[in-house]
Amino acid sequence: MMRVELSAGAFSPEAEMAAFSLSNMIGAVASFVGYCRDEGGVVRQLELEHYPGFSEARVKELVRAVAEKHSLIDVLVVHRVGAIPAGDPIVLVAASSAHRAPALAAVAELMDDLKTEAPIWKKEVGARGESWIEPTRQDYLAAAGRRQAHGKQAS
Repeated sequence: MMRVELSAGAFSPEAEMAAFSLSNMIGAVASFVGYCRDEGGVVRQLELEHYPGFSEARVKELVRAVAEKHSLIDVLVVHRVGAIPAGDPIVLVAASSAHRAPALAAVAELMDDLKTEAPIWKKEVGARGESWIEPTRQDYLAAAGRRQAHGKQAS
């Protein structure tokens, strides 16, 4: 089972997790929630752009690969697009499995993949104007390290 949602609407990580956890009487659930930081009052909002249909399909491919690799029972990815005010959640990634290690590894891997492989572009808007945010060298190294550790070529 898997749910991937890219939406311009706000979401409640707590409500999403409650529904996800209740529907999966399993051994472990791991999750991550990312928020729009205000960077000390410098950032007013993030603007996330994507290609509807194409972006969801690519994220689903990433999720399927990670779910298969870690033998997950279920995966949830909720990702905001559009204008996101500072303080609001941007992304929720959750994974359920029979044991904690695969769930934790899957969430970390999915976040690396979302940052480096998902066709979602971030623009920061605030006191310094507007600027596009690119994945960092560390983001790419983390993603590549996971792929190489599992015998896959980094792209």
